[in-house]
Amino acid sequence: MQLKLSTRVIDGVTIVDCNGRIVFGEESGLLRDTVKKLLAQTSHVVLNLAGISYIDSGGLGTLVALYTTAQNGGGAVKLANLTQRVGDLLQVTKLVTVFEVYDSEQDAVDSFKKGAAA
Repeated sequence: MQLKLSTRVIDGVTIVDCNGRIVFGEESGLLRDTVKKLLAQTSHVVLNLAGISYIDSGGLGTLVALYTTAQNGGGAVKLANLTQRVGDLLQVTKLVTVFEVYDSEQDAVDSFKKGAAA
């Protein structure tokens, strides 16, 4: 299944809804290009991964690269609504210690407010 992306804004935070697979090639390229354009406009991005069925090593590399790009620009990319499979993958690769992961997109959006208030 091809990767489909849609974006929306909640409380000033851009949500990227991801559906399909994040794999090396067109899919990871699409995600990278989309999020990099968003990071040029906003520093607060949440990737809603509820619709992601599979991520390969190229997809993981893309997620890490986006995280690093956001951090270097003073922003953040946070993950929300991980499927069991994606959650397990982040556990096994220890990337769960790198990313801020939230059970719901609302929790992720709220986390930006807490960061601004602190």
